[in-house]
Amino acid sequence: MASATNPAQNELKPTVSIEHIDELQKPHHDPVQVDKFGAAAKTSAEEIALVKKLDWRMMPILWLMYFLNFLDRNAIVNGKINNMHKDLHLVGTQYNTCVSVFFVGYLVGQVPSNMLLTRVKPSHYMAGWMMAWAIVSTLMILVKGYTGMLLCRLVLGMTEAPFYPGAVYLISSFYTRKETATRLSVFYTGNLLASSFSGLIAAGIFARLDGKYGLEGWRWLFLIQGVVTVFVAAASFFLLPNLPLQTRWLTQPERELAHSRIAIDTTGLKGKVDVWKGLREACADPRTWLFALMQNMHLSANGFKNFLPTVVQTLGFNTTITLVLTCPPYLISAFVSVAVSWSSGRFNERTWHITLSKAVAIVGFIVGTATLNIGARYFAMVLFVGATYGVNNIVLAWTAGVLGQTPEKKAVALAIANTLGNLSFVYTPYLWPDSDAPRFGKAMYASVGFSAGVVLCAWAMRLVLQRDNKKIRASDDEAINFYVY
Repeated sequence: MASATNPAQNELKPTVSIEHIDELQKPHHDPVQVDKFGAAAKTSAEEIALVKKLDWRMMPILWLMYFLNFLDRNAIVNGKINNMHKDLHLVGTQYNTCVSVFFVGYLVGQVPSNMLLTRVKPSHYMAGWMMAWAIVSTLMILVKGYTGMLLCRLVLGMTEAPFYPGAVYLISSFYTRKETATRLSVFYTGNLLASSFSGLIAAGIFARLDGKYGLEGWRWLFLIQGVVTVFVAAASFFLLPNLPLQTRWLTQPERELAHSRIAIDTTGLKGKVDVWKGLREACADPRTWLFALMQNMHLSANGFKNFLPTVVQTLGFNTTITLVLTCPPYLISAFVSVAVSWSSGRFNERTWHITLSKAVAIVGFIVGTATLNIGARYFAMVLFVGATYGVNNIVLAWTAGVLGQTPEKKAVALAIANTLGNLSFVYTPYLWPDSDAPRFGKAMYASVGFSAGVVLCAWAMRLVLQRDNKKIRASDDEAINFYVY
């Protein structure tokens, strides 16, 4: 969606307007293949080729950026295993505060950042912020105590804030409702594999470099991961796409097709609006806040992600084995989340996929605190880690699909959902005090409650969207595009 003030972008102005949506629909979609919500399968060779091109050109660089994003964010978690908290003389809940303060900075910038993203080139904008967080992460090797770590984590949160909601918005701008959840799940494996391999990466660095040249192993971890991120940030300036009509590695027909197929797929589509109107529309829509609550409950249940190495450590193994054992649950989750998200898109269904995923996670949380048997507790970790992450992709894809009437509204709605979702990481660290080891009963049972809350929100949203679909049918008996639930 090019800004009217940018001549370069205006060169890519679409030759077909939204007003001619009926004409666009005919060549690309066979009405016979439209499901009950109005979502159509890809049928034309041009559209299939376009989606493959997007998959191979856009998704790999976004995935790598997210992988490094989470490695840099998660370095503090593995640093604790290398006695970082002792080297910095952290006492009481100071480590927990350093974990949570990241999310204070992370929450501040997401909504204004996504508002701005609809008016700038995402490739330059997101790459620039990646370079900023890479520099901050690298410079954390200079931290000497609690105050320095606290400030660095706050700034790191601020510089990382634009990336994830911006990436979700970018993906939802290129992929349809049936495609978005799967692509988000592939994208989200960057998080899961970073969580999985961060322990192995840390174990290797700690074993080989701890004490070298007077630097503790955790400082080497910050340095190495930060420098790698700097190089990838530089490359992403050239590899990231912009919005469909502004992406230069698409041909003009491909740009128009990329734009028109999303327009056709959007329920209640409107024209482009002022960013402040987009903010007002998102805030005035009650569904925005129900999605935000759903995401908050989901991420509250996932508070374990900042403490899983600590929980695994209570099984009684040494540091290296502990870090290695954090890997399998996240690896399994990567495969399960893609499968669940693909299924959600394939069948164009949201509520039952969320319900069944959270039911399995609830079993894991209960078993994890109900027994001290080592095998049972590790199996429980595999359950609650493996089952829960697919829900994240479904909720955000669902948000984009329901609240995408304008690019500005969709961008703000996604940022609000992600912001209030990540608010959970400000308070959930305090549910995991070391004094609760090994059962961590307070955190585990809270996660049961949070998971049940996600299910309730999903079914409430289903009822809301069923009502909205009835209104669409009542106002237009020829309507074929409806909200998915």
